[in-house]
Formats: sequence, structure tokens, C-alpha cells
Amino acid sequence: MSYHNLESILVDLERQGQLIRIKEEVDPNLEMATIQLRLYKSGGPVVLFENVKGCKYRCVANLFGSLERSKYLFRETLPTVDKVIDIKSNPQKAFKAPFRHISLGIKALNALPKKVSSKNIDLFEEISLNYLPQIKCWEKDGGAFITLPQVYSEDPDNEGIIHSNLGMYRIQISGNEYIQNKEIGVHYQIHRGIGINHAKALKKNKPLKVSIFVGGHPAHTLAAVMPLPEGMSELMFAGLLAGKRFRYFQEDGFTISADADFVITGTIGSEVKPEGPFGDHLGYYSLTHDFPVMQVHKVYAKRNAIWPFTVVGRPPQEDTSFGDLIHEITGDAISQEIPGVKEVHAVDAAGVHPLLLAIGT
Repeated sequence: MSYHNLESILVDLERQGQLIRIKEEVDPNLEMATIQLRLYKSGGPVVLFENVKGCKYRCVANLFGSLERSKYLFRETLPTVDKVIDIKSNPQKAFKAPFRHISLGIKALNALPKKVSSKNIDLFEEISLNYLPQIKCWEKDGGAFITLPQVYSEDPDNEGIIHSNLGMYRIQISGNEYIQNKEIGVHYQIHRGIGINHAKALKKNKPLKVSIFVGGHPAHTLAAVMPLPEGMSELMFAGLLAGKRFRYFQEDGFTISADADFVITGTIGSEVKPEGPFGDHLGYYSLTHDFPVMQVHKVYAKRNAIWPFTVVGRPPQEDTSFGDLIHEITGDAISQEIPGVKEVHAVDAAGVHPLLLAIGT
């Protein structure tokens, strides 16, 4: 089935016995994270926190808590996604059997991002940062973080949504030296999509416009972490995986996801401030270092918004299921993207990212 928003997904999971609701008040300072960690460790269901202390919005965790559940969310679209990635990595297959792949081409065209009316802004209410769930996962974390952000930026040399980047970069929304409700920290590596876009903007002496989406269809979250074949847009992938096009509109010169539950818009210039510490994937704290500051323009929330979050730490954690699903989707394309490599294995015990085993010829 094609889900129209995050709420409809949670309703379906509840029908399948894969979601529990916590109606009692729960503290976003460490308590919510502890519940998620215990649920994941026990192979438990998705958890919807309906009464978050100091916040009117509901929060959901453990959505990707198992490979089986992750595959269930995308059960109708994964076969098409697998085929499109395979063709993108090995275009000769399409030339050898063009008629067999016509339907894939049609589905790919139907997955292109769709611009919708700016009147969709009426679905959102404007709020301030301190209205967002202030979730702190580990005792020594420097503040509250967004752990499942979809961070959108465009290439300053080639503006437009087709050449955009949608990535998952750590966002600190409170603590340290950030001016409350006006500044947030953006943690990225310089070789990532947003890092390249930011460097180009700085060369032009212009701030980089950034939009941060939270929630919406889980396909959008997964698209932000996917290592895609060269030339494949994250937003097109999101459309393929969701079974419907990524819908967006412009507001105050910023791109807004019409399907997101929350949106933060702003600009990143040359200023840096201390970001962290943050309890990270390896089971240790990433220490405090200077990272770019985003000057917040506006913060939006749907009127019935749900805030998804995860907790990272010593593996295995929920991001283990992310890694397993990504490997299943991209595994067959590896040999086409990297000649000579037959198989790879990202070692979860090392935090997935730092250690990759490869078998070559």
C-alpha cells in the first residue's frame, strides 16, 4: 500500500502488532532514549510517545528496529528500486532488452520530484526551536540533537532540485554557545554533498541555503543515508521507494518538503562554533570540535506532527538495520560501480562506516 504520511504508517504497524503507545509522561532527557535502546535490544516494536515532557508533539522511535520491519515498510516498492539501481549501475542491460525495461523507465519518470502549490504552507504552523522535542540521548551529550534529519542543500553552481543533495548530517539544536532559537550546529565532513555545496557558496561569498526536514515518509529518511549510483538523485530515489513523488514547494526562497512533519530553514556562512560532544556510532563520544553554524530563518511543524528519532551507540543499534537494508538494496550494484570488487561487507561491530571488507578478483 502507498502510505500518504507517517501517521498512516504507524496506524498500519499498530494493526500488525508492531507498535505500542506510551501515554504516560516521558522525559526527553535520557528517559526516551533508554526506552528505545531497551526495545531495540529485546527485538521490540515501534514505540509512539504520546506525552513528551515539555513538548506538545508526539515522538516515535524504533521504526527501523529490525530488517524485517524495514522491508515491510517498503514491501511494494523494493523490487522496483532494486531493478532501477541495477540498470543505473549497468545501463547495457537496458540496451540489450529495451522492451523489458520500459515499465521501469515509466516508474522512474513518475518518481521525479513534483513541485506543488505554495499554499501547502498552510498545512504548517510556524514555531520556534524550543518547541521541538529536546531529546538528549546520552549523559554527556552537548545538548539536544536531531538524529534522523534530512538535510537539503543545492549546488550553488547549478541551482535547482535536480542537482540537490539530501543527506543525513548531525544537527545540534541546543547547548554550547548556540544562541537559543536562532542558531544550530551542522556536523558534516567536507567531502559530503553539503560540504561540497557549502565550499562553493563560500567561494562566491554567499551563505548556503539549507532546509532540514524531519519525519514524512520513511523513504525520505532512508534516501538521506543511501550511497546511490553516480547521477541518481536522492529525491528520485525517495520517490521510487515511497511509491509516490517527493512533493516540494518554495517559501521565502527555501525548499520545503510538503510531506515532512517538521522543517527548519536557514543559512550556513563561514561562522563556526563548538559542536558536541555526541554519543556516537562506535560507542564512544565524538568530542567537541568547531563546526558550521546555521542561522535559523524559520521553523515549521504540521499541526499533528510526529517527530521520529533514533539512538546511536555501541553496535548493534537501530542503524544496524539501516545498514542491512542498504546492503540488500545496493549489494548487486557494487561490482558495476567498483570494477574488480565482487562483494563487500560493512562491519557492524566497527560502527558500519569505519571498516569495510571487500572481495575482489
